Amino acid sequence: MVMELCIGSSSSATVLFNQHSSRTFLCLVRTISVLSRTIYSNSKEPSFRFSSLGLPFFQQTPSRSRRCSSPFVASASSSSVAADGEIDQLPASIEVTETQQPNSRVKLTVEVPSAICDDCYSRILKEFMKQSKVPGFRPGKQVPESILVNYVGKKNVQKATVESILKRTLPHAMSSVTGRALRDSVQIVTKFSDMEQAYSSLNSLSYDVIVDVAPEVKWIKENGYKNLKIVVEIDTDIGAQKASEKELRRRHKSLGSLKIVTDRGLQVGDVAVLDISATTIDQVESNVQKIPSAESKGFHFDTEDGDKFLPGFLDKLVGIQRGETKPFPLVFPETWTQENLRGVHAEFTVECKELFFRDLPELDDSLADRLLPGCTTLEQVTTSLSQGIIIAKCLEVEQTAKEQATDSAILDQLCKVVLHSEMVEIDIPQSLFEEQGRQLYGAKLLQIQANMKLNDQQLASLSSQKAVYEYLENQRENITNVIKQNLAVGDIFKRENLQVSTAELIKEVGNSISEFKRQNQEYDEDRVREQVQEILEGAKVLEWLREHSEIQYITR
Repeated sequence: MVMELCIGSSSSATVLFNQHSSRTFLCLVRTISVLSRTIYSNSKEPSFRFSSLGLPFFQQTPSRSRRCSSPFVASASSSSVAADGEIDQLPASIEVTETQQPNSRVKLTVEVPSAICDDCYSRILKEFMKQSKVPGFRPGKQVPESILVNYVGKKNVQKATVESILKRTLPHAMSSVTGRALRDSVQIVTKFSDMEQAYSSLNSLSYDVIVDVAPEVKWIKENGYKNLKIVVEIDTDIGAQKASEKELRRRHKSLGSLKIVTDRGLQVGDVAVLDISATTIDQVESNVQKIPSAESKGFHFDTEDGDKFLPGFLDKLVGIQRGETKPFPLVFPETWTQENLRGVHAEFTVECKELFFRDLPELDDSLADRLLPGCTTLEQVTTSLSQGIIIAKCLEVEQTAKEQATDSAILDQLCKVVLHSEMVEIDIPQSLFEEQGRQLYGAKLLQIQANMKLNDQQLASLSSQKAVYEYLENQRENITNVIKQNLAVGDIFKRENLQVSTAELIKEVGNSISEFKRQNQEYDEDRVREQVQEILEGAKVLEWLREHSEIQYITR
């Protein structure tokens, strides 16, 4: 959570504050990236697309990267359904043989009988007859087959017929993997020239289809995710007693006054008025960018809250004097709330405009009534703060921090279980690996763009196929781990029959779309719904694990 701690100033360097919190379940949810839509795969296997008329339109093309990560589809091709949405009825049955392949792939060997080939041939001739203007024949009139074939070209008719066969039979072949096929993963691997030759000589056709299917999560130890033993470390400063002590200190400070420091530099306990600016650090000067969220004028910096600032910020400022300007480098930690700043090397420039020390009255019984009206002793103040209405807020803070620490510990333990080869087996298909990798890479580009404002040439270079595939290879283990975690979470959701209510889904989808509109960003409503569904399912799994784990709390 980003916290604004500015006192008496309308401007605040909110980027400096990062309230420590545990990782949320979003770390197991797939990354959304608009840039992933622009990255293309470099498949060497042929993919097919068909014209609406079934005419020659067979070619080898690169396939567009998918935008979704996990949804499975009933059929993997949209190119072979009738106008009313029903699968085209065939005059005879095809024979499909399914063979399991490594990496959650299935090979479908499709045998198409002569009856279907003849029917497709007849349809193609009728289509050519409608479109062709054969000399000597009026449009729409019957043209003898031999004349029509000679006019169009026997080779063209043959190509169109084979394409029509594929178009009509592929949905029927795919019915055996309904509900399991990964979106856009279908590839007809038989060479088109071989299919042409077979049709020409045998008047029948056979072809092989490779499709990635939903990988199965195999728990080597049945229900290995149940009864996890979780050890949660709790910070001492989240206790109610500690919180009440902080409240007493806050009230004491409010009774004092600020006086100008004239003979020394900044010390812990002082309050400084600062002008702050920051830029990224880069060896190439033209790549250096400002960090607008870190800029602030007249920021009131209370050094007693130094532990809530960017790590190292207070240490760099100790000793700075009024009127002095001090530059220094800092690195945003990888756990920083603002994702686009994680790991960023920054150069801060801070000017101390004013420097004050607190002149506080002695903390004794004489202040009791001023600290908490109605109290006559300091002990009464302390007791009231610990037992009165203030304690409710303290306990709320304590409970929130405790829950966050618990969730983080559960996720850490679940990750260890999932990623341990002796506990879980998941055969990840290549298409799912590439897709997840592209989404993560797209998110990385968005961060780089936000930090450095890449120009079109730089963005094009980083979006090239070469750059993408280098990332996939370098990050293979990390990408694989993310997929395993996601699939394991989905498997737990199904195994335990967990449910996400329609009302929850509608509410969160609406919130997400409103945020997209507020940011003037494009969005795909179906994809937003899928993403929200995943997040809600993940939250349900986390809640279930919390209830069914053995949790031990220790104080560090």
